[in-house]
Amino acid sequence: MELLLEGMQVTLEDALTFRPSFHARLATPDASLPPMEELLKLNVSASRPLVRELQANANLVRESWTENIPAIQAATDTKTRLNNVLNPEGVLRLTGNYLGFDEEDSDNCCVLAGTESGSEVQSQFADITEREVLIVPHIPAQSNPWNNEYTVSITTRYTEHGSIRTGSYGQRLRTPLGITISSSGPPMNSGILTGSAATPYVSIKGGTVTADEHLRVQVEHNLQDDLLAFRLIAMQDEGAKGLLVPVTGNGDYTLSRFAGSAVSSLAITVNDYAALKTMVLNEYDGSLVDILDVKIV
Repeated sequence: MELLLEGMQVTLEDALTFRPSFHARLATPDASLPPMEELLKLNVSASRPLVRELQANANLVRESWTENIPAIQAATDTKTRLNNVLNPEGVLRLTGNYLGFDEEDSDNCCVLAGTESGSEVQSQFADITEREVLIVPHIPAQSNPWNNEYTVSITTRYTEHGSIRTGSYGQRLRTPLGITISSSGPPMNSGILTGSAATPYVSIKGGTVTADEHLRVQVEHNLQDDLLAFRLIAMQDEGAKGLLVPVTGNGDYTLSRFAGSAVSSLAITVNDYAALKTMVLNEYDGSLVDILDVKIV
């Protein structure tokens, strides 16, 4: 340090060389001195023997070639703040890596596709970056009201003459289901918790409701008993939950309310227990949730 402050160059033999540099110019003789960090610099360089020794001891390894593709790691509805929800009244936020694409390029696109039918290239975006895409979703219709399951993918070309690459989100997205409950007849659009099937795995048969409400219905697999169980839950994650109702097969069951809910009870019929169980285990990692927009007439 003392030698450097004297303006001298200092060399550690066969290792590093330190060179101080000082550059100053005053506009006038009585001008204020600039800050020290603008005047005094220190340059450090490695000696040639050290660089050669580093090169001699380094090993080169040829790794297998991989190409970047859009990797969608999460999909969230910005209105409900729930994951894997495709809300026609919200904005879908996709996050991940290598998501950026040019929406003006006909070869680049983001696609929402129903698992039963329907596919639509998205055209309205709030933002597109490498890490995030915000979509005002245009959701293609499917054949039946209970077919509310969708996939999302991004196709892009990273360079002008590069190849087209497509990445799909590994989870399924689900739209809210409108359920109308009447005191004089069966509910309308009553199918829930189903994928692409032509008939619903579960149907709502009725319920005791005092006011319109958004809530969720969940079916999860119990590993210990190898059974499915249902319950009603609030719209907020970590919110109120109703009691679990174990289900052993096809038949009628009643789900009870959670604290503060206007839906006192919901009567359901499990129509295809085996197919529902297979879907929950294979496609939803043991837990499937539908949003219900319950209205009374």
